[in-house]
Amino acid sequence: MHGHRKDRKKRIGRPVAAGLLVILAFAFVAPTPAAARSILDVIFGNHQRSENLQRHPPAPKAPRQRSSPRSAPSPSSSHSSPHRASKPAPPPEPKVEKVDNALTILVVGDFMASGLADGLSEAFEKSPGVEIVDRSKGSSGLVRDDYYDWPGQIGSILDETKPSIVVVEIGANDRQDLRIDGKSAPVRSDAWTAAYTDRATALANAVTKRDIPLLWAGVPAFKSPAMSADMLAFDSIFRSVASKTGGTFVDTWDGFTDEDGNFVYTGPDINGQQVRLRGSDGINLTRAGKRKLAFYVEKPARRLLGDSASEDVAKLSGDDLPDLGSLRVSKPQEVKQTEPISLTNPDLDGASSLLGAKPLPVDDNSPRAMLVRDGKTGTPPMGRADDFRWPLGERAKKPEQEKTVQNAAPKAGDSGPHPRDPSTFQAIGKAGKSGRPMRKVSADAKEPSEMTQASQ
Repeated sequence: MHGHRKDRKKRIGRPVAAGLLVILAFAFVAPTPAAARSILDVIFGNHQRSENLQRHPPAPKAPRQRSSPRSAPSPSSSHSSPHRASKPAPPPEPKVEKVDNALTILVVGDFMASGLADGLSEAFEKSPGVEIVDRSKGSSGLVRDDYYDWPGQIGSILDETKPSIVVVEIGANDRQDLRIDGKSAPVRSDAWTAAYTDRATALANAVTKRDIPLLWAGVPAFKSPAMSADMLAFDSIFRSVASKTGGTFVDTWDGFTDEDGNFVYTGPDINGQQVRLRGSDGINLTRAGKRKLAFYVEKPARRLLGDSASEDVAKLSGDDLPDLGSLRVSKPQEVKQTEPISLTNPDLDGASSLLGAKPLPVDDNSPRAMLVRDGKTGTPPMGRADDFRWPLGERAKKPEQEKTVQNAAPKAGDSGPHPRDPSTFQAIGKAGKSGRPMRKVSADAKEPSEMTQASQ
């Protein structure tokens, strides 16, 4: 064991010793003192050289010139793509000025009414004959009459604005108790509903009694299910009040719910595109939502306004009229009257008959004319299918022959033999020729009438 360790030490020491000898030999062979290095320098490095390098730093390099930017490839090069010029943005449309006698649509209510007014302003933006006036109060309602009393204030607003139509959008702030005779009534209780209906009726009557059309817009759904349920109850009250006071209730519920009646943030706008209709709070409306809410009110409003809501209404001023002073007065001229012309006179164009005239019909006694005119078919020829005379081929008897036959007919009570029809004998003769047996009739055979008398 110890022998192996000694051999291992010898193997390691030999290469180390050889290396030291090579280093010493290299130190003595160095030709110049400046280049001579001691063994310590070889082992630990030459600090003097590093100091010399620090004392004499290298000359700074000349700044490198930047290459000029490459020129853009010419459009004529085969590999370059064609340059597409960007289309300039269309200029904004000029704002339509309202005429001086424009009809006014007054919008009153809470913060939802303010959004409705914005949507109506956009809807009638290009109608110079219609102007939207927003008199909404964001935090108002019909419950807190101490904050703002709509039934009491609407009269002065109507006197000031003189509207042609009044639009009401209210109820979003009315989910709170109502004070009745100093007592608080819970929302949607019997007392609360009765008092709330009276206030809504007072507001509607203040408008309709002045013969002003009233459009009462329903409140849309909200994110909160409880709030949406209350809005449905409020809309039911508003619908009843509008019907009783002569107004029109505008239902907007389906525009902000899905097919199941649930609240939605996004939905189709007035053009059918899916857009965001409600804010993140689930209460306020986006611009598209305001425009959609106004869409429901716009249709009955345009129907009431008629041609005044058209975009073709122009503002007339003195500059638009022609210069009437430059018109010359012409002398009165003699009016030549034309005699009345008969439209049924064929001589007007030198003809003898009117256009489309047909010759007068002539008397036609043909079988066809007799059938069509008189309904007579005439005597059919002998042997034709419609010849019903009997016996076959026998012509009609003359009146004299018919008289003779009538005279030869037996009278009642005659005991003489009855005349036989010749046709009967002919038929009997034919039967005999055919070979059929014939029953003999004895001379004593009696007539049926005689047999009856004999039996009696």
